[in-house]
Amino acid sequence: MYDCLEKVNIHKAEPIILGIESSCDETAAAVIRGRKILSDEIASSASIQAEFGGVVPEIASRAHTDEIAKVVDRAIQKAGITYQDIDAVAVTYGAGLLGALLVGVSFAKAFAYALNKPLIAVNHIRGHLAAAYLDEPNLETPFVTLLASGGHTAILYAKSEGEFEILGATLDDAAGEAFDKVARVLGLKYPGGPHIERTAKEGKPIIPMPKMLKGGGGYNFSYSGLKTAVINYCHTKQQRGEEVNKADVACSFQAAAVDVLVEKTISAALEKGVKIVTAGGGVAANGYLRESLQQACKARGLKLILPEKRYCTDNAAMIASEGLVQYKLGNFADMTLTAKASIPLAATLETVQSRAAKAKEEN
Repeated sequence: MYDCLEKVNIHKAEPIILGIESSCDETAAAVIRGRKILSDEIASSASIQAEFGGVVPEIASRAHTDEIAKVVDRAIQKAGITYQDIDAVAVTYGAGLLGALLVGVSFAKAFAYALNKPLIAVNHIRGHLAAAYLDEPNLETPFVTLLASGGHTAILYAKSEGEFEILGATLDDAAGEAFDKVARVLGLKYPGGPHIERTAKEGKPIIPMPKMLKGGGGYNFSYSGLKTAVINYCHTKQQRGEEVNKADVACSFQAAAVDVLVEKTISAALEKGVKIVTAGGGVAANGYLRESLQQACKARGLKLILPEKRYCTDNAAMIASEGLVQYKLGNFADMTLTAKASIPLAATLETVQSRAAKAKEEN
């Protein structure tokens, strides 16, 4: 530990947190004061990655190296603060592309050390969950969260800001991963999610999709069968010399992939007796999912908290938001912090729970 930790006031009402995110192809920095966003800057290499049909780790890492100092500087300037005003630096240390993460972690460590500021290690998935606080600063537990991203799909029960219970998760592919793979099969550009959504608007959900996703299996999900069904359907059509109606395929796939997310999220909320539902992750930016969740929650008398679309996809504001949670728990990292490409969801939540329990005992 370094000496700044001896001076940290975890009870400060509205600490200023600098968030840094570099887990994939977005170099991002944001500043928050309490739950208020003061600035939110992003430099993306997505247009370059699209030329290759997906993210090339080496290109992403180089782009982060070129942009991170400039993005952080812009975030601080637009926030109208000085470097010394910052109370802590929160950075994504996993999960994601290892080389990309190392750029962000290395910069954050050097930045925090040079200014003698506390460093906070943030799991990317926890960041997606904390995005709900950006939309509703006074959000109180308990609530049920739908997490749907490129790497994870799960339904979580939030007991407190630092304690979550996994009610169900994907047994194979994540929802976002399925969207990207189906988009590739249909010849749509990267990133797949937005292109699937746009294409689906021109089609109808008339193509039969696997029913195994609905009902059964508790709150778990399985997307490999759905993805394979789309691939087989398209290949069969092509082998017969028949045209594939991309719009109908996209619409049918989107309905099958999203409807089960909504169905099981609402069921979990009702079972747990909560009144609030939140959602996070890149798939939560999907318009069909957002509309379906809104309608389902309204029908059941549940309050839905959905972050703005830009805070569902990768951004630094959500990392700063989770950084604030960890700041209040007194959860700080030291200079041995390193990046991790993979962090199991269960392990992540168990670690947070144990730290939260420890902090509670100490207070």
